[in-house]
This record gives sequence, C-alpha cells and structure tokens, in this order.
Amino acid sequence: MASAPLIHARCAYSPRFTANRRNGSLSSSSSSSSSSSSSCCSSSSLGFSSGTNNNWRNQGLRAQAMSTTTQGNFGSSRGIANGKNEPDHLLVLVHGILASPSDWTYVEAELKKRLGRKFLIYASSSNTYTKTFAGIDGAGKRLAEEVMQVVQKTESLKRISFLAHSLGGLFARYAVAVLYSPHSLGNAKPNDLAESAMLNLQTAYSSKRGMIAGLEPINFITLATPHLGVRGKKQLPFLLGVPLLEKLAAPIAPIFAGRTGSQLFLTDGKPDKPPLLLRMASDCEDGKFISALGAFRSRILYANVSYDHMVGWRTSSIRRETELFKPPRRSLDGYKHVVDVDYCPAISSDGPHFPPEAAKAKEAAQNEPSTKNTVEYHDIMEEEMIHGLQQLGWKKVDVSFHSAMWPFFAHNNIHVKNEWLHNAGVGVVAHVADSLKQQESSQFITASL
Repeated sequence: MASAPLIHARCAYSPRFTANRRNGSLSSSSSSSSSSSSSCCSSSSLGFSSGTNNNWRNQGLRAQAMSTTTQGNFGSSRGIANGKNEPDHLLVLVHGILASPSDWTYVEAELKKRLGRKFLIYASSSNTYTKTFAGIDGAGKRLAEEVMQVVQKTESLKRISFLAHSLGGLFARYAVAVLYSPHSLGNAKPNDLAESAMLNLQTAYSSKRGMIAGLEPINFITLATPHLGVRGKKQLPFLLGVPLLEKLAAPIAPIFAGRTGSQLFLTDGKPDKPPLLLRMASDCEDGKFISALGAFRSRILYANVSYDHMVGWRTSSIRRETELFKPPRRSLDGYKHVVDVDYCPAISSDGPHFPPEAAKAKEAAQNEPSTKNTVEYHDIMEEEMIHGLQQLGWKKVDVSFHSAMWPFFAHNNIHVKNEWLHNAGVGVVAHVADSLKQQESSQFITASL
C-alpha cells in the first residue's frame, strides 16, 4: 500500500473551572481540512441506529436551546451575565488511564497565564482511575454527558476544543461523535458589529461541518494517544518488541484493563464484527466519528518519538512503519523537546473496511494467538484504521526527550503530570498553548477582514 504523502516542515462529577487572563505570544501554526464520510463494514454506516446515540445527539442539539437556564453554582468561573468578560470558548481537558483531573494541575495553571479570559478550562472528572477500564465507548459516553452539563450551565459558550492525554484521546474521539450534530442551531445573538461578523463566519463554517454539543468545534488535540491501538511491534513499548510478550499481552490485557484492554488490543467483539477502534475510524452505525473530527478547524497530534513506555510513536502519530523517519535532535526555537512538525493533508479514501480475511485473522488471533496470526491481524487492522483517519488533515508534532534528565518519563513528561518530576515537558505545554491561541486569534483576524 502506498504511503500517505507528508508535507514536511522542519523547525461523580466534580466540575473544575479555571477562568483565564491573557498573556504570552503567538508563534506556532495549525492546519485544517475538510471532513469526509467513510464506510465501516456496514450497509447502515450513514448514521446512528441505536436509540442511545440518538438520545445523546438530541441532548447536543438542545444545548443552546437550554442555555438561557442556569443550573448549579458556577459563579466563580463565570463573568457578568452576557458581559464581555464572560468565557465563550470551552476547553475540555481529558486525562488518561488510571488518572484523575489532578494530572492537569500544571497545564491548567499555564493555560491560565497564556490564554485569555474568553477560555473556560474544564478538567474532566467522569472517568477517574479504574473507570478507565470500563471500555472506550462507555467512558466516551460519560465524558459526553459531562460536557453537556457544562454547556447547559454556561450560557455564554460558543466554541469548544479538546485537549486529551493518552487513553483520554480515545475517550474524547468517542465523545465528540456522541455530541456531534450536522447543522448549526444559529440562535446566538450578537452584541455589536464585530461580534456579528464573527457569528456570521462561525455560522457559515458550522452549517457546513456541524457542531459539537451545540458549539463551534475549534481544536482537537491529543498527547501520546494510541489512535491505532497498542497491538503490534513496539506499539506498547514496555514489551520491548519481544514477539512472545506481544503475543501474550493481548489475552492478558482484559484481566488487568478490563473491556478497555481488549479494545486497545483490537480483540473486542465477535470474530465477524470490526473492533471498536476500526469503527471509530469511520462514519458507521455506532456514530459519525470521522464527521465529528472533521468538524474541528484543527486536529493536532503530539507524539513521543522515543522513551515512551506506554504508547508507541506510530500509533500516537497515526503513521505506518515506512513513514517513520529519524527525528531531528534539535528542539524548535522556544519549545524545548518539540523537534518537528508535519502538516499532513487529507487523502481521499473510501474509508476502512473489514474484509472476510480480516474476520478470519481476528478469529485466529483470538483463538490461537500465535505470532503469525497476531501479526497478520494487526497488519490488516492498522492499514484500515490509517485509511479511515487519513481522510482528515492532521498536524503532527513530534516530541523527543532524549536530552532530558529523565527521558523514560516521556509519557508523563509530555503533559507535565507532576510539575517537579515531569517538568521536561514545559516546552510542549507552551507549544500547545500557543497553538490554541493562534487558532483563536485567526478567527478574529478573518472576521475583521
């Protein structure tokens, strides 16, 4: 299969809000591309078919209609009602496996300094610790419900972005499909001419690409997320690429990580049914996953090129083995350990498929997990998932902690889980913040032209 072309550029809810003040400068860039639908091994892939998903979508469509009713006590994070200082951009932070909102303590503080008060930063708390083992789909639905609660209680919100770490990126991908609606409600009322121009721009964009939780989707950013699962050579690096360990890991994973484990190793479901991660690379009966991601103006992947013991470079950057390259050793100016940025345009594709040989390979991998069987199954699945996800354009940011004091903490360094232990990642967080700021600023610049 031909490699995807790359335009290479070297260089129990507990709501937690943070209202921000403006500071910092613009220096990074982001890309956007159009979305397209794909088929997912199913003749019913054009929309939702389950009552549960329809119910979630209806909640999303009602988000702005319910915005005139304020519920709960959110006074500390909200400005004067309908005032200029009230936040209108919701940034949802989603933690990874066996984690909690406290993982974002440093990031929240840094974003507070670098972003303007128009951002409402919310660290998700619906999938803490062992709840992350209950399945990507279950966690995604809980996250979607949590986001809807925030939207319904904060009437000033107009835009939404996601920043997710590790497994949280898969939760967020599922959640945005649950929250996706294909058309703008267009019921916001501008206060002045500038805001009216911005609203017209947003409405034109949103009516074409759709909305997330009734809001205009702006940024979807993941940090070291296993988008292609963890099955295959060095996709789960702490197994050291040893074939025997990788063969044994798949049947053992559900014991330690529950339903989530089988989904990450692509062994979930019956042999004749595509695994969840393959379905999530398409628009299918489970949800419009590609359309939802395609609604965002910018999709950015941050990936550790080495020293990440949990998530491999290929899966976190959505690349084939042949697309990996020797990363630069020098960091980009102003962003220590950020070594490279790729702008990858969308590639036309008919989307992922689950052919009969894939079903046979899956059954063999489930029943007789020999090295040959598991490799064959993984190769088929990886290629099909890439086919689906490359229908969208991605900005891929490569991170290398080779010169850090503790490089083997790369998985936690990339989002500074602990300010003292993982502070090698402060340059990455700065890059994320500036990417968010630039996308926000570009909207206002465009609206003023």
